Amino acid sequence: MDTEVTIVMYHYIREIKSSRFPGIKGLEIKDFKGQVEFLRHNYNIISVEHLIAAIHEGEKLPPKAALLTFDDAYIDHYMHAFPILQNLGIQGSFYVPAKMIIENKVLDVNKIHFVLATMQDVNLLIKQLFKEIDIIRREFELPDNEVLYKTYAITNGKDTGEVMFVKRMLQKVLPQPYRSELVNRMFEEAIGMDEVAFSKELYINKEQMRHMIAGGMHLGNHTYSHPWLNTLSTPEQKMEILSCNKLLEDVGVDMENWTMCFPHGGHNEDTLSILKDLGCKLGFSVKVKVANTKNDNFLALPRLDTNDLPKSLNK
Repeated sequence: MDTEVTIVMYHYIREIKSSRFPGIKGLEIKDFKGQVEFLRHNYNIISVEHLIAAIHEGEKLPPKAALLTFDDAYIDHYMHAFPILQNLGIQGSFYVPAKMIIENKVLDVNKIHFVLATMQDVNLLIKQLFKEIDIIRREFELPDNEVLYKTYAITNGKDTGEVMFVKRMLQKVLPQPYRSELVNRMFEEAIGMDEVAFSKELYINKEQMRHMIAGGMHLGNHTYSHPWLNTLSTPEQKMEILSCNKLLEDVGVDMENWTMCFPHGGHNEDTLSILKDLGCKLGFSVKVKVANTKNDNFLALPRLDTNDLPKSLNK
């Protein structure tokens, strides 16, 4: 019996080189098309409902099953991925951070992406960060800058150590509320554009969500504000999840088969307990490996990144 499923994770899908922010790391549209063709010829692409049935009802998976997942509800997904998948009769599973749709905010993680994309020299950004950290240190105990850099400037294999230092400082290490205030200030200085207008350009809206559901796509929970869930209390985690579910229900998602994708991959045992109590059918992490429905927890299934697979039928 086949128990393996290759779950592929996507983020930005756009014509990167000709976009307003060519420094953004993402997947070119032609490469997305090429990878979908590769997957069609070498795997059996299934729906999220098929995977749910396999896990909860014992339905058989085809050999070399694959599932396509898309994080953060970018307009790229509606404009580029959705038409390609719909034309081929393939379902994609799209994970929505509700606050960005409801309040027209920009995720901190995206603000950091765009700040980095506008910088010619990341070392200048690091110098600016050190100055800000020195100010924060007057009110909050932090290791000295040399220790911070040595601890967090470590490549993840995709980004340099310098870039990872910036990301780690601004995503998780620096304390709140200093971290968000600093990210907001850097974003405003780098982009010079109203956040609401930028958000409407970056993410899908409710009507587009409804169109995607009508077109056979699956929309899932990516929390309300996209936090690291494992840094929150149990009540805070539950509120993040329930608040996103309200949006999903509003746009017509089948809440009998709702699924979850952890922002940044962050989760803990409390997260899994909440999901179980709320009847979540599947959860997705960022652990990198092929998922096994027999051995892996169905509420924290691992995925492969798009960069882990060929982007052409001929490779």
